[in-house]
Amino acid sequence: MEARHIQMISLGGVIGTGLFLSSGYTINQAGPIGTIIAYTVGAILVYAVMLCLGELSVAMPYTGAFHVYARELIGPATGMVVALMYWLTWTIALGSEFTAAGIIMKEWFPHVPTWHWSLVLIILVTVSNIFTVRIFSESEFWFAAVKVLAIVAFILLGFLAIVGIVPLKGYTHAPGLTNLFKDGLFPTGFGGVFTTMLTVNFAFSGTELIGITAGEAKDPERTLPKAIHATLWRLIIFFIGSMVVMTALIPYKQAGVTQSPFVHVFKMMGIPFAGDIMNFVVLTAIISAANSGLYASTRMLWSLGNEGTIPKIFSSTNSHGTPVIAVIASMIGGILSLLSSVYAAGTIYLVLVSISGLAVVIVWIAIALCQIKFRKKFLAEGHSVSELKFKTPWYPVLPWFAFLASLASCLLIWFDPAQRIALYWTIPFVALCYVGYYLMKHFKK
Repeated sequence: MEARHIQMISLGGVIGTGLFLSSGYTINQAGPIGTIIAYTVGAILVYAVMLCLGELSVAMPYTGAFHVYARELIGPATGMVVALMYWLTWTIALGSEFTAAGIIMKEWFPHVPTWHWSLVLIILVTVSNIFTVRIFSESEFWFAAVKVLAIVAFILLGFLAIVGIVPLKGYTHAPGLTNLFKDGLFPTGFGGVFTTMLTVNFAFSGTELIGITAGEAKDPERTLPKAIHATLWRLIIFFIGSMVVMTALIPYKQAGVTQSPFVHVFKMMGIPFAGDIMNFVVLTAIISAANSGLYASTRMLWSLGNEGTIPKIFSSTNSHGTPVIAVIASMIGGILSLLSSVYAAGTIYLVLVSISGLAVVIVWIAIALCQIKFRKKFLAEGHSVSELKFKTPWYPVLPWFAFLASLASCLLIWFDPAQRIALYWTIPFVALCYVGYYLMKHFKK
């Protein structure tokens, strides 16, 4: 993979339906300024985690990197837990994306059953992943490019509307930034900002895909740092830029009630077929997220098989070097997730979503802790920091900030009743994974 592929894969993983569809609800809950603050803090946290990951990935460019780092630097049991949780995160996401794609296509083709379109997406994403990594990376590059172009157009047109160059329905003058402040700084209370902070971290999940690509990157010492340094300003432009436009043009009480804020703003500008245009963009976002999700979950299974934690068959590859068995197993997991979302949405699927939602932040905790331990080990072995091709800046302050802020995001979920179920299920699941590892190790003897 080249630098452009890695940057777009990371971007493709993080820009999904959460930004296009759920952002209006976030604005409605936290208010305009609260939402912008939450996304800004979230972007800084994610960038701190990526800087930790950068040092690890360049020093040890392995496929399925998080799991390998956790195994070597924290312990083999933790390595397996990190891999399983990340695999589960993306496998559950696959089921959600398949469902969402079918629902969107049904709006255009109401007489075709939803599952037909879900099946088409399953085949498309499997084919993209099962051949060479070049085909996957190239397809993901273009899927992600559509999302990026849509967001750039939205931001540019939005700022022109804010200053009055583009006319808006319902406004006789330039709206400016009035909607940001007219109801006070925190109209829903500062607690709304806190609640949003918890969900913002989940919205930014996917940026860590940079680490998974490390083992298949072309010239990782150059491409990985370039992709990581681009993370912060891209998150600021695409996420925070979009939020500023939305909050300036849509009164916060109207946001998230009936439709995507992107569609709302385009309709205010009088753009024809705004709903169809955004449905196409969201469909592209779904395909891109599913594509990245299958890649990520596949590499985790391959890595576990390669080290012998799970059967070696999962590490077998075809003539193109693609781990086909791992691809098929991850896709089966995604299909089972799809079925549970249809037939057991209030029981099995709810539990799976709760665990997977929190799992990514736990992976961030592991990344930060691995960087702290790696640097100590590296120096203890007689090396100097100058030998590192990529150095996490402000060590140890930055990695400890990434560790503690990610940990706080997990623990403080307890104070949000709507998300507390994630802790109820994730903590026992993690404990069960550790017990399972030691039982497997015992019976292997």
